[in-house]
Amino acid sequence: MGLLDKLNTIAETRKTLLPPGVDPFNVVIDEIYSSTEASIGGRRVILAGTNNYLGLTFDRQCIDAARETLLIEGTGTTGSRMANGTFAGHRELERELAQFYGCSNAIVFSTGFVSNLGVISTLAGPGDVIVLDADSHASIYDACRMSGAEMIRFRHNNVADLDKKMQRLGSRAANTLIIVEGIYSMLGDCAPLADIAALKRRYGAWLLVDEAHSMGVLGERGRGMAEAAGVERDVDFIVGTFSKSLGAIGGYCVSNHPELDLVRYVSRSYVFTASPSPSTIASVRQALRVIQSRPELRTRLWENATRMYQGLEKLGYELGPDLSPVVAVRVPTREKTLFAWKELLDRGVYVNLVFPPAAPAGMSLLRCSISAAHTSEQVDRILQIFAEIQPLITAPEQA
Repeated sequence: MGLLDKLNTIAETRKTLLPPGVDPFNVVIDEIYSSTEASIGGRRVILAGTNNYLGLTFDRQCIDAARETLLIEGTGTTGSRMANGTFAGHRELERELAQFYGCSNAIVFSTGFVSNLGVISTLAGPGDVIVLDADSHASIYDACRMSGAEMIRFRHNNVADLDKKMQRLGSRAANTLIIVEGIYSMLGDCAPLADIAALKRRYGAWLLVDEAHSMGVLGERGRGMAEAAGVERDVDFIVGTFSKSLGAIGGYCVSNHPELDLVRYVSRSYVFTASPSPSTIASVRQALRVIQSRPELRTRLWENATRMYQGLEKLGYELGPDLSPVVAVRVPTREKTLFAWKELLDRGVYVNLVFPPAAPAGMSLLRCSISAAHTSEQVDRILQIFAEIQPLITAPEQA
């Protein structure tokens, strides 16, 4: 087989999945008007699949902070954090993140993906054990493989199965890193973190929580699932991203373990990746202040999420198990999911189309993510269009 021949299989699979001229995985947003509206294919649409939970991509204070820093410090660092890529703003953001979480240490990475790669692959290595939720993000799986540690999966959100896996490890449980997420990105369900933290304490293990989709969303102060569950002291490492509630790009890890700072010296994704641009860091610092000073954004977000979830539920759609800003609609077949996605877009609503293996348990999903920036009218319009296409989805397949 030639080097590129293996890609022919992908091309054939793509042909069987997608009709000519339709590519839901390569949608181009032609113009962006706000946090919730854009033009796609010459059509004005409501954006309901962006993870822009607090709508901060168009926050005036964040934009002004980025613009001012862009003029003063330029467009980029052109270097890694270990070379010439650590500016004063990077260090200030690390200090502010640590303060926000009530932790002693923080590290800023270039993306959320490489945060997981860097932290997990550095913490665990050959001879160690990682026990992770089976529905964990791809970055977590890649990090586990990179680490060389033994990787054991437990059934999604199944504390009894986690207990069984930990029990079998015996004395090795004390050298085991448990990894879960706050809100899972596909179905929007939440980890039973209080119960998981109790197991962590019982076995003397270590616990890392990826709060990518829960930071800014859950908890009295927006610190995520660990805060909402009241177990922040039991979580050894929190990893997160700037590309959801904070409206930018980048990632971080916070911890009360002083050894976290040593990750800088051996994490390949920290040492060998260019650092975030100064303007991005400035906008994130401002967004972090907004999260702390404007809790009404979280209130608005949950009002919109509740309106969306309950509205779809009343229409008879099968949804993810938990109410959250990630509202996943299950559709019986891939063909109907693709058809529904295109109908939504043609009628003015953009959502995410998710096929296996990205979707768990072989599901096909129309994945919506709700924002504090959505108006009630926009949420109602989305629900109206879902109501219009429902008969088309539920119609029997043609013989």
